[in-house]
Amino acid sequence: MRRVWSFLVLCAAVGFVASPILSPGFAGFSPDLFPVPQENPPVQPAGYAFGIWGLIYAWLLLGSAFGLFRRSDDADWADMRPPLFASLLIGAFWLPVAQVSAIWATVLIWLMLGTALVSLFRAGDTDRYLQQAPVAIYAGWLTAASAVSIGLMLGGYGLLEETVAALIALIVALAVTLTIQYHLHRAPEYGVTVIWALVAIIVANRQPFNVAVTGVAVLGIVAILAVRGTDTE
Repeated sequence: MRRVWSFLVLCAAVGFVASPILSPGFAGFSPDLFPVPQENPPVQPAGYAFGIWGLIYAWLLLGSAFGLFRRSDDADWADMRPPLFASLLIGAFWLPVAQVSAIWATVLIWLMLGTALVSLFRAGDTDRYLQQAPVAIYAGWLTAASAVSIGLMLGGYGLLEETVAALIALIVALAVTLTIQYHLHRAPEYGVTVIWALVAIIVANRQPFNVAVTGVAVLGIVAILAVRGTDTE
């Protein structure tokens, strides 16, 4: 059964990587998907940050291929594969959904995050940079993206003013990140990836300058680094 799961994970990874080829590129939800169009909302990272998907796709594909061809029957890899398969399978359909429905895309990305985090916690100690690291950066970016989706929903449906919605999204992202990083100090790539997103949010809020969102993002970066520093002592 271990070999079957290793094959399934690679298939799901291929489907996940192929998704942006089959669907238009994604750099945030279309503004017109919301009753209150989200034009440059403060919760949205600067566009360059989405380039991390290239690294995530390549690393997940490499790790999945290595897992199939070199570690297909390895018990240390076994536990992390079923939840990773579930996350990648959902992810293969996420882009087409995100083009037409922000609500369903939000539901799906939280499911992707939940299963990715389960996989990350179950990752073994061997082949760290091919087993654990790709899942860590994948889960880290999903943490940021899931929180951003909450902020967009709150602002886009007129439930809160955009800056307040962004602040709530940042609090959610930091609550998840700090909890995960504290309990999973062996995966620093997770926190670093969230920092990547926070820096991009700071960049996006330079013009016009949003002091509240920028301040919380800066404090979040400091908090993540502090947790990582405590873990390594």
